[in-house]
Amino acid sequence: MTQWFALRVKSRFEKVVALAAHKKGFVEFLPLYNVRHQRSDRHKSVDRPLFPGYVFCRFEAQRRFPLLTIPGVLHVVGIGRIPSPIDDAEILAIQNVTRSHLQVEPWPFLESGERVRLTKGPLSGVEGFLIRPQSQHRVVLNLPILKQAIAVEIENNWIEPSGGLSRDNQFQYSSISLGDIE
Repeated sequence: MTQWFALRVKSRFEKVVALAAHKKGFVEFLPLYNVRHQRSDRHKSVDRPLFPGYVFCRFEAQRRFPLLTIPGVLHVVGIGRIPSPIDDAEILAIQNVTRSHLQVEPWPFLESGERVRLTKGPLSGVEGFLIRPQSQHRVVLNLPILKQAIAVEIENNWIEPSGGLSRDNQFQYSSISLGDIE
């Protein structure tokens, strides 16, 4: 059975590894976000990985060797030599964030904070930590296996307090609980 795994890759090799995995017939996912750089004479938009150093790929754990031979791949994320799968719902939530065209960026992994559920908008059903920088609200979604997170700008009326979640549950998508995979 195929599952989602995170491939640890060399810095700035994410796009090359994702393309090579795709060419080898694997389902790959490289979530990107857009960054605008101001040069002295112009503005330039660049797509950067939301999770620098990682590419997500769907495969059977015992059939990972073709991926490990791709230049730039360091290893499959796991415990020791045993790859740790990522829950489908976690990948689905990240895919929905990238498809939503909402403002998103990498964010420090949060251990605690005000938990909320999005009840409206393109991310309805997603739960995460609420942060309020300046006037725009953001929801932080942790990816526990990588100890990394992303922040998504949301509208104030999309949220409601989320009750009853333990600190170990990093976010939920629909009714599926996603806890630490360690």
